[in-house]
Amino acid sequence: MHSSSTTGSRLCLNTFSSSIALKALALSTVLFPFHSLNASKTAHQFDTVVNSNKLTVVAVESPTTVFREGQHLHGFGYDLVRNYADSLNVQLDFQTVETNAAALKLVSQGKASFAMTTASIQSIEQKHLSSFSATCGEFVTLEKNGLNTGLNWVFKNADDPLSQTANAFICRGKQNGSINQLASFYNRNVVKEEAWDTIQQDLKKRMPVYKASFKRTAKQYDLDWHLLAAIGYQESYLKPDSISPTGVRGLMMLTNNTAKAMGVTDRNDPSQSIQGGAKYYDLMLDRYENIPFPDRNWYALVAYNMGPGAVGQIQKRLKAQGKNPDQWVNMYAYLERNKVSNSRYRQALQYVTRIRAYLEHIKTTPQLVNI
Repeated sequence: MHSSSTTGSRLCLNTFSSSIALKALALSTVLFPFHSLNASKTAHQFDTVVNSNKLTVVAVESPTTVFREGQHLHGFGYDLVRNYADSLNVQLDFQTVETNAAALKLVSQGKASFAMTTASIQSIEQKHLSSFSATCGEFVTLEKNGLNTGLNWVFKNADDPLSQTANAFICRGKQNGSINQLASFYNRNVVKEEAWDTIQQDLKKRMPVYKASFKRTAKQYDLDWHLLAAIGYQESYLKPDSISPTGVRGLMMLTNNTAKAMGVTDRNDPSQSIQGGAKYYDLMLDRYENIPFPDRNWYALVAYNMGPGAVGQIQKRLKAQGKNPDQWVNMYAYLERNKVSNSRYRQALQYVTRIRAYLEHIKTTPQLVNI
C-alpha cells in the first residue's frame, strides 16, 4: 500500500494534478454543530478524523479516481477527496491499494476513514458497509466526460457524521456545478478516441529519438520527463522543424524572444528547444510558487501557453470580483466562461487539458513507458 500526503516537491504533476482544486466544493459543505456531531456515545470515524486531524482515504488507481506521479497525485476522484478534507480543515492521507476488495477491507477494519471505489454495490453490502455516489448521482456528467459512473464513497457506518457531512458536501457540489466543472477538466474524451491510434504511432516513432534529451533536461530542472514530452507533443507533435504562422518554431515551439531569453541560439535544434522549453516552464512554476501542487502546474501551463501577463490580468479581474485569484477552480471557470469571446482562452483550456491527457496516456501505456 502506498501513501501520499497533499504536499511534496514539484518532481511531477500530482498532474497530470491539483489536479482541479475545487475550493468551491469545500466552501459548500453543509456545516453541522460539533456538539451534535459528537453527541453519540458510539465511536465514529468522524471523531477519529477530528482528533487526529487526519482523513485517511483508500482507493485503487484508475482514470476516474487517481493518477500517481511520483509522490504526487491528481485525478477527478482525488480532487473530490482533497477538497472534502479541506472542508473539514484536516490533513489528507491518501493511500492507493491494489484492489477494491483491499480498500473495502481497510474500511471494515476501521483502518481507513472511507474508501473511494468502483466496487459493485453487492460486494459493498456483503461487507455490511454503507456507500453513496461520489457525484450525488451526476451520472450523465461522468459519462459525457468518459469517467466511470460507478464511483462511490464507502463508509463503515451510514450514521457516522463523517458519512453524513461527506454526502452533503458531494450533493452541494452537484447543485452548485462544481462536480460538473471538475469532470470537464478531467474529461477523458478531450482527445477523440479515433485520434489515439495516430498519437500512439507518433509517440512510438518519435519518443525514442528525444527521450534521452527529455530525461537529462527534466533531471536538471527537477521535472518529470514525461511531462516535458507531453508538452512537446502538444506543441509540435515532437517535430523539431515545426513552425507556426505566428513565427514560433521548434519542438517546444518557442517564440524568438523567449528563445533568446532562455539562451537558445537555434530553435530548430531539438536539444536546445527542449532545454529552453524546460527552463521557461520552470520559471513559470517559480512564478506561482505560492500556489500548492498540483494546481501550480495548471497555472504554469496556461502561462506557458498565453504568457504570464495574460494570466496576471485574469487574476486581477478575479480579485476585483471578490474571488481568490490563486485557486484553479476560479481561473478555470473564468477561461471556460469567456472562451467563446476570447480565442486565447479557448486555446489555453485546450492546451492544458490535452497535455494532461497526453501525460496520463504516456504514463499508463507500457509500450511508451518502456521506450
